[in-house]
This record gives sequence, structure tokens and C-alpha cells, in this order.
Amino acid sequence: MEKTVSEAISYRRSVRIFNPEIELDTNIVKECIKNASLAPTSSNLQLWEFYHLTDSSILKKMTKACLGQNAAKTAKQLLIVVVRKDLWRKRAAANISFLKKSFGNKSASDYSKREKFALNYYEKLIPTVYFDFLGILGWIKFLIFQVFGLFKPTYRQVRTSDMRIVAHKSAGLAAQNFMISMAAQGYDTCPMEGSDTLKIKKILGLPFGAEINMVIGCGVRDDGGIYGERFRIPFEEVYHQL
Repeated sequence: MEKTVSEAISYRRSVRIFNPEIELDTNIVKECIKNASLAPTSSNLQLWEFYHLTDSSILKKMTKACLGQNAAKTAKQLLIVVVRKDLWRKRAAANISFLKKSFGNKSASDYSKREKFALNYYEKLIPTVYFDFLGILGWIKFLIFQVFGLFKPTYRQVRTSDMRIVAHKSAGLAAQNFMISMAAQGYDTCPMEGSDTLKIKKILGLPFGAEINMVIGCGVRDDGGIYGERFRIPFEEVYHQL
């Protein structure tokens, strides 16, 4: 029986060694990836892609790219969460198309104030924030926004590095959706950051602008696959109510 959200969160551990005898249902894993795509994402741009690896030859290549980690070596399947900040124009256009269809494909003069605001967000604000040239425009925008911030609350994260962080945060939320969904099905995962991301991009045939967010090993935990009991900093040290 599928676990509740709280049960799945408690069950989820970073499993380093997966049971070699237990295969995963690829369709169930795919459904968990669909849940990943429902994660919240900045401006609904969905600057992510998900590569679901099941082919044994590709998994073997990925083991080397993941520096021989057991979580990759013993994984039955892998999920690669990829950040596609370079696709912001395409994803903004998709949002514009969706909005116009939702509004009834009427002429611009017939849009309500709220509808015009939504369209302007993707037609004007998103290009203002995301467009850059060699990082130079980002710094110019950053300085301008700091000046605005002297007079009123202002969004300040407009440099290329800032927008990369935004895209990776959204991808991280998707990855967590996936891992909790897998746990709900009684499947295990292990997010890995230790990898040769350039080699991974070559294996997947990704363009220059794509970035690897994380590699997630998938399987069912083996005896000793969890290296120790869960440790967390005392909740009182990290929780602050104001």
C-alpha cells in the first residue's frame, strides 16, 4: 500500500547499496518522474529536463562518471535532473501561449488588467531578468536594482549567477518530489553530487547550456545499504518562530 506523505518522508534515506535481485517497475518510476514535473518552479518556467536511464550500457558509463560510487554502481535505474536555463525563451513562450489560450485568444485590447499583467510578466519582465551578454548586462541590472532598492523593496537577484541559482533551486524541488514519490512506492533513491558533470553531459548528448543538477540512483535498499542511523541537528537549533 502506498505510504502517506509523512510516512514517505520518514522512510526516505540516501541508500548507498541497492539489492541486486530486485528490479524496479519502469512505469512506476516514470510516474514518480511525472510527480517531479509537478513541483513548484520559479515563474512557472520549468527550466528542467529529466533523463530516465534504464539501459545497462548507459548505466555502466554513468557509474564511471559518478566516480564509481556504490549508489550508481548498484542502481537499477538512474534519474538525471538537468537544468535548462538556456531554454528560458522557449519556456516563456509556452507560458504566453497557454495564457492566451486560457484567456480565450482575444485581441490585446480586450484583455483585462489582470490578463495584461500576466502576459507582460512573460513578454517583458522575464526577458529583462533572464537576458544577458557575457554576464555584463547582469551586473548592470544588478546595480540598477540596488539603487531601486534604496527607495522600495526590490527583487535583486538578476545576475547570471543568480538566475542559475534560481533554476537549480527549482530543479532541486523537482528532485525532492521524485524521491518522496519513490519512497511512497517502497522504492529507494540516493541523490549524488559527486560526479564528472562534463562526462555526464557527453553521455546524455546535452548542449553547452545544460547543467547537471543531480544524479539520483534508484533501486530497493539492500542489507547494509544505509550506512548509519539518521542524524539531524536538533530541531530547536534550526527552527525559529518570530
